[in-house]
Amino acid sequence: MKEDGEGGIGVTMVASPSPLSFPCLDAKPFVAALVVLSLVMAVWQLQPYESLLSSPSCPLPSSSSKSVLQQKIASSSSPNFSTLSLTSASSRRIPVQTISSSRASPDSNLRTFRAYGSAAALFVQMGAYRGGPNTFAVVGLASKPTHVYGKPWFKCEWVPNSNPSSPIRAKAYKMLPDWGYGRVYTVVIVNCTFPVVPNADNAGGRLFLYAYYSASPRRYEKFVALEESANSYNESRFRPPYDYDYLYCGSSLYGNLSASRIREWMAYHAHFFGPRSHFVFHDAGGVSPAVRAVLEPWVKLGRATVQDIRGQAEYDGYYYNQFLVVNDCLHRFRHAANWTFYFDVDEYIYLPDGRTLETVLNELSNYTQFTIEQNPMSSSLCVKDPSKDYTREWGFEKLVFRNSITGVRRDRKYAIQAKNAYATGVHMSENVIGPTSHKTESMIRYYHYHNSINVLGEPCREFVQMPANGNITWHEKIPYVYDDNMKLLADKIKRFEEQTIGHLLNK
Repeated sequence: MKEDGEGGIGVTMVASPSPLSFPCLDAKPFVAALVVLSLVMAVWQLQPYESLLSSPSCPLPSSSSKSVLQQKIASSSSPNFSTLSLTSASSRRIPVQTISSSRASPDSNLRTFRAYGSAAALFVQMGAYRGGPNTFAVVGLASKPTHVYGKPWFKCEWVPNSNPSSPIRAKAYKMLPDWGYGRVYTVVIVNCTFPVVPNADNAGGRLFLYAYYSASPRRYEKFVALEESANSYNESRFRPPYDYDYLYCGSSLYGNLSASRIREWMAYHAHFFGPRSHFVFHDAGGVSPAVRAVLEPWVKLGRATVQDIRGQAEYDGYYYNQFLVVNDCLHRFRHAANWTFYFDVDEYIYLPDGRTLETVLNELSNYTQFTIEQNPMSSSLCVKDPSKDYTREWGFEKLVFRNSITGVRRDRKYAIQAKNAYATGVHMSENVIGPTSHKTESMIRYYHYHNSINVLGEPCREFVQMPANGNITWHEKIPYVYDDNMKLLADKIKRFEEQTIGHLLNK
């Protein structure tokens, strides 16, 4: 019996009398067959979970067995199997497809960034000029975010024609004269000052500018900013006497401008500044055929220059890039005149108390620049007088009401000795050598006819009775006083125009 009980389960069953025993049959073969059948059924039921029966030290299923298992999971109709992960504890939270892709490509989490186009140029050059024996100025625009949030910088290099293998290098000094008014683009003036005189042998050469994107010197743009031909260097032009006594640098002309107002402005100031003066206008789309027709006689006389800058519209800067324009004019004509004036075509310079421009500027000669206070004028209010034909009068002849509010800060315009300036602005410069004077009210002022330049028809749109001497005229809650200082000059200016360009106007 002991030997027969080695099967374990069969020993217990045979040892005690069974209520199901059959005396006619031998129970041993039956019990053995039943045990074998039970074991077979148990193995058959546990086959899908054979990994549970294996020891912990057994290796994980191979990749081929994983693929089979994944296919089975994907093909299962049970919704619970559609998002199943592998049964390994370490991979239970990772979807099957993610594991598969990461196995196929180890760098699948490395993202790439592909740029298309360009939001703003690193540097847009308008001009480059020699400012003296050792110095140059490169005038242009640059991406404002680059200069606000980054650290771009510049380097200068002079390559002489006589010895190209021995260039002269100098670190540049940059200035941002628009003081944050820029938009997509801001104005950048790059000053290049060399330790020796470039092109001293007059053999010619080229000025290269290196523009760096950031503090790193690895990424930059290199371009020719200026080229001097042989025998073009003349040191004497950087010393007086200059070609002109006075130079006018105008801001960008844009919009619909009145040709009549431009004609009057030009005649007035050509007389005011005298024959040794020159006027530089910048056409940003405002010089219509009618405006060009009234300026053309002065261009033919050599008194005016009209530069076409309509290409600036491609670069979004402050007010048609007027900061860029005035700086280009400053450096282009830096040594062309004793004084350079900056104001607009709806503003008229005036000298009170019979002063002359020469005496005023002699008093201010120790200053690099001085600012000019304005007399704000109404651009629509005129005196009602049925006996006069207003259509035959000039604008500054009939706009005779001045805003009398005092104690208000108003914009000023200015004049500068350009030889002492490195950059400039619309209302003054902060990059100069020497002092600035703001106490000039008794010496020089300007009349400002705001918005009159864009009125294409009759500027007189409101009429009032002639006020009694010293009385105030109220219009739109603003007090005005009668001021005929400019009116008294009208006849003289008309005669001057006829004498100077009358023969050109008749053609």
